[in-house]
Amino acid sequence: MKTRIAELRKERRISQEELALAVKVTRQTIISIEKEKYTASLQLAYKISQYFGLSIEEVFIFEEEE
Repeated sequence: MKTRIAELRKERRISQEELALAVKVTRQTIISIEKEKYTASLQLAYKISQYFGLSIEEVFIFEEEE
């Protein structure tokens, strides 16, 4: 699943550490989600989206596998 987390963080000048603290996960979790090595749970996706004031669909891009 693709995300706009890195883009949104950079626009708002927020570090991975700041975001991780805000949503109560490790910095490594944020890194893994940004690198698409880990898919966020629905609960975490909601927390991240709320942090940015956006909907889940505006932060996470779901691409169906063919």
